[in-house]
Amino acid sequence: MRSFGASPTLDEIEDIARAAMRALPSPFADSLGAVVLQVEEFADDATLRSLGIEDPFELSGLYEGIPLPQQSVEQSGTLPERIRLFRGAILDEWASRDVSLEQLVGHIVVHEVGHHFGLSDEDIHALEASVP
Repeated sequence: MRSFGASPTLDEIEDIARAAMRALPSPFADSLGAVVLQVEEFADDATLRSLGIEDPFELSGLYEGIPLPQQSVEQSGTLPERIRLFRGAILDEWASRDVSLEQLVGHIVVHEVGHHFGLSDEDIHALEASVP
């Protein structure tokens, strides 16, 4: 287990996540301008229920939206694509792993960005490996 000072705030995790998004290679970083990034303490009950998750500590990030390959000009009135990060779950995972907070948040961000682009798990791992 880690021992450290004050827990990072929602804003600090958002700053780390935005830096991770900027560090993505082109065309990924260039194509995220319309994606909303939101950092919350935990996922709300409705979100957890919709995913079949009982423990809010089990969900550290979520992509909500229509993946780019499935988007169409015929779609209108939909909410913007959104990446949600959940601070409580992230900090819980960070405390039990031997990685920096930046590495963990970067990993989660890449995974959710991969969903936005409709990437396979293999492609998501390749994208993560390409990030410095």
